[in-house]
Amino acid sequence: MTGKPHNYQLNGKKLFFASDFHLGAPTSQESKLREQKIIQWLGEIEEEAAAILLVGDIFDFWFEYKEVIPKGFIPFISKLHQLRERKIPILFFTGNHDLWMKDYFTQELGIPVYHHPIELSVNGKSILVGHGDGLGPGDKQYKVLKKVFTNPFAQWLFRWLHPDLGVRLAKAWSGHSRISNVEKNENHFLGEDEWLWQYCKEIEARKHHDYYVFGHRHLPLELEVGTNATYFNLGEWVSQYTYLEFDGSEAKLMEFEK
Repeated sequence: MTGKPHNYQLNGKKLFFASDFHLGAPTSQESKLREQKIIQWLGEIEEEAAAILLVGDIFDFWFEYKEVIPKGFIPFISKLHQLRERKIPILFFTGNHDLWMKDYFTQELGIPVYHHPIELSVNGKSILVGHGDGLGPGDKQYKVLKKVFTNPFAQWLFRWLHPDLGVRLAKAWSGHSRISNVEKNENHFLGEDEWLWQYCKEIEARKHHDYYVFGHRHLPLELEVGTNATYFNLGEWVSQYTYLEFDGSEAKLMEFEK
């Protein structure tokens, strides 16, 4: 958690949370179809949106060289630009697939990028939100890898690779990571072994939040954290198309069916 809570008064509007679009995977054609669906969803919610929070792994791979960004995703980025022209706040969180995001979205679109969970204060309710990778017990191998991937010297070395080679290598690794997750059967509820659920309980024991909102898990979840707090996982948009909406008094997991 970083900094002071971000304050919102909804005034009859809603907050929308979504994560794990994995744009770019598994193929260009499938990604484009998913991109169109995401743009449709953004178009449907924009009239009601007090703010939109994109909670990590929006891209299956993203790395910002000083003068180069990954090819593609123009319709999606254009839609974000349109929303920003309407003065709709958008908050962008990095996940384990796009943790190399820097300041491109901030400079070009006025969209802040967060690398850690943040607190929101919304109509008197407290919300902790972040992607969720590397939080809670377990997943020690990834935690070590994340330290390597986020190391400034390692990123400096990677930038010396030609973008064609660097992006190709990163996409190969990203594809390997997705396959590994499927083989581990991580699309099933793991009960008390749900690491993010355990993380929420640990935080709640120290400081109360009404809601905990995370992605990463690829499984829509709504679980009690103590007696007056709820953990939501946002699921994903590769097959489920789930998101969370909060109207100031109630948070609900929803599914976009278009």
